[in-house]
Amino acid sequence: MDKVRQAVGQAQAKKDEAMNKASEACQQGKQQAGGLMQQTGDQMKNMAQGAIDTVKNAVGMGGGTNTSSTTTSP
Repeated sequence: MDKVRQAVGQAQAKKDEAMNKASEACQQGKQQAGGLMQQTGDQMKNMAQGAIDTVKNAVGMGGGTNTSSTTTSP
C-alpha cells in the first residue's frame, strides 16, 4: 500500500510539473503574440499616417510647404 501511495504522489508531482511548464509556455506565447500584435498595429498606424501625408501633399495641404502667399497693398 505504501508503494501505491508513493507512486500516486510521484504521478501527482509529475502532473503538477507538466502543468506548470505548459502554463509558462502558454504565457510566453501570449506575450509574444501580444508583442507581434502591437508591432503590427504600429506598422498599420504608420502606413496610414504616411498615406494621409501623401494625400495632403498632393492637394497642397501638407505642412512641409506653405503655398499660401500674402500680398500687401501700397
